Amino acid sequence: MKISMLAAALALAVVAAPVHARGAEESKVREAIASLVPDARIDSVRAAPIEGYQEVVLQGQVVYVSNDGTKLIQGMIFDIPSKTDLTEVRRSDLRKSLLAKAPDSQRIAFKPKGEVKHRVAVFTDIDCGFCRELHKHMEEYNARGVEVDYLFFPRAGVGSESFRKAVAVWCAKDQQTAMTEAKAGKDPGNASCVNPIEAQYQLGQQMGITGTPTLIFPDGSVAPGYVTPDQLEARLTAAEAKAGQ
Repeated sequence: MKISMLAAALALAVVAAPVHARGAEESKVREAIASLVPDARIDSVRAAPIEGYQEVVLQGQVVYVSNDGTKLIQGMIFDIPSKTDLTEVRRSDLRKSLLAKAPDSQRIAFKPKGEVKHRVAVFTDIDCGFCRELHKHMEEYNARGVEVDYLFFPRAGVGSESFRKAVAVWCAKDQQTAMTEAKAGKDPGNASCVNPIEAQYQLGQQMGITGTPTLIFPDGSVAPGYVTPDQLEARLTAAEAKAGQ
């Protein structure tokens, strides 16, 4: 009995030691970040793909901090044998999980008349020039079987004119028509209702989005700015093939 109890105690000690060490490393990392940016929001801390470092997701960005909290690396970790940008893989995974927080009921969708072959999420701003250029080609995207799901990212922030317009478009009886008219320069007015605009703006910030339009593909990869119908179809085909691997 005493031998079995001793064995059990030793087994628990072996498990507890790494957990304790992990907790100490995370504490040092969090202290290091706080010393640099006192009000920073740390989303997660976990072991990095390089020894001696922790991966920190910091307000939508991925950085690496040494276990002793003395060094910070901001940039790409590239795995040479697999020719893979490990940092971007992680960012893509984060974007996919974050985007799942915005259900279809909280997006303004422009759907093809026929079969939906592809879907892309687009963070948009009513007053953004490149956003308006993208919207001009909506019929061409749809004709290729591409569904465009809009989420709002008013770059000037909550309470801005762009934010007001986004709320008015969302609260319109016909959201698609209101969106199209607003992107053509018509002021959508001051309609208000319960809406997801602020939540979508915050979601974009969590993803590290700084400009519009930003397209999020099925594999979590992104494309900033306007893309032609040909480019969009090619990117979606490639992203979906990668996501299905």
